[in-house]
Amino acid sequence: MNLAAKFDIILYGASGYTGRLVAEHLVKRYGVDGELTWAMAGRSEARLAEVREQIGAPKDTPLVVANASDPVQLAAMIGSARAIITTVGPYQLYGSNLVAACAAAGVDYLDLCGEPAWIRQMIDAHEATAKAAGARILFSCGFDSMAFELGVYHAQETAKAKLGATVPRVKARLRGMQGGPSGGSVASVMATMAAVQNDAVQRAVMMSPFGLTPGFEGPDQPLGDQVGEDPDVGPVGPFIMAPVDTKNVHRSNMLMGHPYGRDFVYDEMVIGGGEIPSVEDMGELPKPGEGPTEEEREAGFYHIVFIAIAADGRQVRTSVKGDVDPGYGASSKMLAETAIALAGAPDVPGGIWTPGAALQGRLVERLQMHAGVSFSTEE
Repeated sequence: MNLAAKFDIILYGASGYTGRLVAEHLVKRYGVDGELTWAMAGRSEARLAEVREQIGAPKDTPLVVANASDPVQLAAMIGSARAIITTVGPYQLYGSNLVAACAAAGVDYLDLCGEPAWIRQMIDAHEATAKAAGARILFSCGFDSMAFELGVYHAQETAKAKLGATVPRVKARLRGMQGGPSGGSVASVMATMAAVQNDAVQRAVMMSPFGLTPGFEGPDQPLGDQVGEDPDVGPVGPFIMAPVDTKNVHRSNMLMGHPYGRDFVYDEMVIGGGEIPSVEDMGELPKPGEGPTEEEREAGFYHIVFIAIAADGRQVRTSVKGDVDPGYGASSKMLAETAIALAGAPDVPGGIWTPGAALQGRLVERLQMHAGVSFSTEE
């Protein structure tokens, strides 16, 4: 870790749609000169100053100018931080240099990435370096995939308490969700689709539930790509983010030493059925920098049930709920609070982690206290 750093956290991309939401949360929860020292970073000092004023941050909130394509600026930013939070995506286009530099410098890195093929590239290229330098690299620190990764962790902990052991089968079933996409997320999806079409290796990662567990291949998993009937909840249909979340859940299991078993089976579906809409069906999509309004974010919610099934058929059911739009209202808080939790966890060694595997129950507790997420057991 960079113990001589000026800032605990630098938020890179603070002038973007999602970055601004993260900055708002940090201002409201931690101020500037309190227990947390942090700065806002981006390409334009003028734009950063404008956002600082708009979110009501103190005028002395530090600003750092850095461009993802400028190695000198990136190095200067990284050299003054213990951790970098980045919301500058698509990460496969703008994140590779930052991950490499953080890994080499022993500086923590956190993002909201939902691009598994790129994550696998970063694991292959930088995990050994991160371990040696003490850098903790955490991808996917938002609703996708933390609500699901930690939801499985909580379900398994509940199974241990109620059934006496973890279980080999967990189903995640989305009961309801309301929220809209941002232009950044749309750009990430488009970039991923283009990369997968042109690269057989990336395509193989996307197709495999174990694409993020190099060296380990578990049992066959449910495809989850068709409308069907689940005997535990009724009609179900595909969930668009399942190909991302399931990979992170299996990586989390591997990183923790397979506490769920090496034969663990997991899938995600939406209760009620329905087809995944095509891009053409979604109408006009937001451009980068655009996203749901504050009113739309506040009107959002999500509710996921987790069904943990023992080998003998016994079950426990748990749920994860949130009180705002999952993709942005919730994810911005989750990302910020994961960074705070990591800063307070010097026992977590360097490496490329999932948030849940790195922080486990500490992160569950923090999200419940500060990010509007509830983890509960259903009777």
